Amino acid sequence: MAKESPSSMSSVLRAYAAPIFIFVLAMFFQLFLLPRSFPTSHYDVLGVKTYGSVDDVREAYEAIASKWNSDSGDARPADFIKIQYAYELLTNPVWKRDYDLYGIDESLHIIEELEKQYAVEDFAKIKIPLLEAVSYDPEHEGFIAITSQDFASKFQDSKPWLIQLYSSGSNSSAQFSMAWRRIVDLLDGVANHAMVELGDVRLVTYLAEKKTTGQVLFRNGLPSIVAFPPQCKTADCLIRFEGELSTDAVTDWFATTVLELPRVFYHTKETLVPKFLAKVPPNKVRVILFSQTGERATPSVRQAAKDYWNFASLTYVLWREEDASFWWNALEVESAPAMVIMKDPGLKPVVYHGSGNRTWFLDILEQNKQLQLPQLSSTTSMELGCDARGYSRAGFETATWYCAVLVGRQSTELNKMRETMCRVQGALSDHDESDEASKDPSVAPAASAHKNKRLTLAWLDGEVQSKYCFFYVQSETSYDTCGTRKSPIDVPRILIIRYHRNATESANVEKKSSNWPKTVWESEADDVDPAAQLVVSYDGPAETPEIIKWLSKMVEDGDSKNLPFYRAKTPELVPESTEPMRSGVPKSVKATQALLRLWNRIKDYLADPRMGPTLLLGALLSAGSVWWTRSRAIQQPVQTTQQSSTNQSDNNTEEEKKKERKRRNAKGEEAPASITDNEPKDAVQILSSGSDSD
Repeated sequence: MAKESPSSMSSVLRAYAAPIFIFVLAMFFQLFLLPRSFPTSHYDVLGVKTYGSVDDVREAYEAIASKWNSDSGDARPADFIKIQYAYELLTNPVWKRDYDLYGIDESLHIIEELEKQYAVEDFAKIKIPLLEAVSYDPEHEGFIAITSQDFASKFQDSKPWLIQLYSSGSNSSAQFSMAWRRIVDLLDGVANHAMVELGDVRLVTYLAEKKTTGQVLFRNGLPSIVAFPPQCKTADCLIRFEGELSTDAVTDWFATTVLELPRVFYHTKETLVPKFLAKVPPNKVRVILFSQTGERATPSVRQAAKDYWNFASLTYVLWREEDASFWWNALEVESAPAMVIMKDPGLKPVVYHGSGNRTWFLDILEQNKQLQLPQLSSTTSMELGCDARGYSRAGFETATWYCAVLVGRQSTELNKMRETMCRVQGALSDHDESDEASKDPSVAPAASAHKNKRLTLAWLDGEVQSKYCFFYVQSETSYDTCGTRKSPIDVPRILIIRYHRNATESANVEKKSSNWPKTVWESEADDVDPAAQLVVSYDGPAETPEIIKWLSKMVEDGDSKNLPFYRAKTPELVPESTEPMRSGVPKSVKATQALLRLWNRIKDYLADPRMGPTLLLGALLSAGSVWWTRSRAIQQPVQTTQQSSTNQSDNNTEEEKKKERKRRNAKGEEAPASITDNEPKDAVQILSSGSDSD
């Protein structure tokens, strides 16, 4: 028998490389990886069938104990520790349930610790019991427990849910109770919370993570925490906590990942001004929270930061005793915890010392969410009563009202005038009409109108609202106040706008608007604001008493004189560019979490007992496919050779016939008769005597 050449052997190996690799991988999985994923069970240690009863466990343990008592010389402490541990675990109903159903064995590390401790000791000196039983009942501590019967009925509102899966016999679950209490308190008013005991197999199976085989998996042990985001009511959208079990970690994960709330960062005395105060938009209140612990912002604080995003910006400062004098001189903060509210430029910050509950915190934010001198913008014009399409703050029945607006570009000059206007507003608010000495005719009209909400004071960004600014500031020097800065000159101006709604005129307008058809001129006339406007600019000194006198004079004249009813079309206020809200999990963290989940999934597949047979089947199928392909490739050349031989013989026969015909033609010989030759022209058919012809 001829030996196969080395080249053909190497080609065979190359062809079968993939099946061989898959086969080796299958063997490696079956012989090395799979045994590590399925170590010896506690039932095997006692020699009891898997999931055997407690009586079977006791019987096996007593048999081993009697054997050891009769012959203790061969007893090893390590073996005794494993047997004693298995006995204590499998005779505790709760521990046995958790071990049988979920594979939970949270005290397994004790075996290794005791083996090191009693390595050279006699097993009789080992202190038993090895495990300390725990009976944990969260309902006695006031926690909410739910079951599969009332699970669906709990999800009636749109609030998110935070759920803890625990075991009544778990030491780690009992130790986590204090942290869970703190988490529940921090989530008060932000999310719902509940606990599920592992005895409710149906609900636990629904909520817990699954292996590739479908078995329930507690990857990080107990307790396990899951969350349902807002509007989520099924397990398809729940989120699992995979970090360290601590109050700070769980609350930060819940606020960031589940609620997608913005973070509230910490600043120091060096970074507070450049990184926070200088970057907060001028139309927002600045809130500084002083903390003693340095803990991250609670979900309620972060929820408030989201709810009040258009009004206020929040930050934290870690209180240090060495910085106490600095904070006292800068903000008059004596100690932490404290809350500082900074509003308009030049105004004294408002300081609240001490810590309160969530309601106290939200009440303070609600009371201080507006600047003392509010900004006139597209979102506040109607609320402030500074819109000719709207009404006065005093109500729909008020026919005449006023809006005093400070207009200018963002600059030092504008900030100084904002301080002045804040003092004007404070003086008008503090004016007491019941005091005889306070009935100053130069103050009373403006103070009365301000008290009755017919006079509003506000400021306007002349650069952002350039069209609106130019509409009211119609002068040769309007570019010093409105539009993009073209020179270093910034001149803030104070305007007062008188709004007036005439019931008769409005009725006539409505009557005209109901007629049809309209002419072009009538359509243009109707495209105006319903309230008439008259604008006067202040050109006096920037002093509080003088501005108040001027405002009073304008209000008095506007209320007493019969001024013309002039309506116009006011330009729309441009929406202010708001500070972007950075909420949710950063992209880098999401990528890391995705890689971690992928790695965990790979480990799950490596621990799947079906993987070995699957790989082996794949190797067989791959080998069969290679064999079939190679056999087809070998048969094809043989058939081609046979076909070529047949064609060659046919060609040789034709060549011989041609040569024979040429030879006969050359000698003049006729070819022998053939049945295929044509019949001669003079051929006659002779009938025989037995013919049927007539």
